[in-house]
Amino acid sequence: MRFGAMVALSLVATLLLTDAVRADGSGDPTAVKETDGEYFDKQGNPTYKIQPDGTVDWYTYTGYLRYNSECIRCHGPDGSGSSFGPALTDALKTISYSYFLGVVGNGRKTVNAASDLVMPSFSTDKNVTCVINNIFVYLRARSDGAIGQVRPAKHETEPAAAKKWEDTCFGPS
Repeated sequence: MRFGAMVALSLVATLLLTDAVRADGSGDPTAVKETDGEYFDKQGNPTYKIQPDGTVDWYTYTGYLRYNSECIRCHGPDGSGSSFGPALTDALKTISYSYFLGVVGNGRKTVNAASDLVMPSFSTDKNVTCVINNIFVYLRARSDGAIGQVRPAKHETEPAAAKKWEDTCFGPS
């Protein structure tokens, strides 16, 4: 069963994002469960699956595409950061999946002597919320060094469950 990204964002938005939630990192990315082409780690968080020949799962591949259409302008190419936003490949080494969802859903403002950074809330942007897990697994793979800084050359075909989810979330194409 596919995680309901918008439901997950709504639930996390109600949590207080404590340092304990923030500091656990994305954890061991090893896929231990697969459901309809979507992979999960031992904690039940979405993760990536890369075959020995370099073929990435559908969700990681589409995470790459969505990251490059929605996130790149602030967080730089391949999550490497820019003057507008931090390096997400570094951030995923220290933040949890739930914290990631909370920041994307709620936004964040960091003001100090050196910077005034604002991440807007994307809780109503279907181009992000409908594929938040895909973006997360792509960034997780980049953060872990499992994929490089280029478009994945090979990917699995789109699972029927992914198409069904897109039709449900975005509306039929």
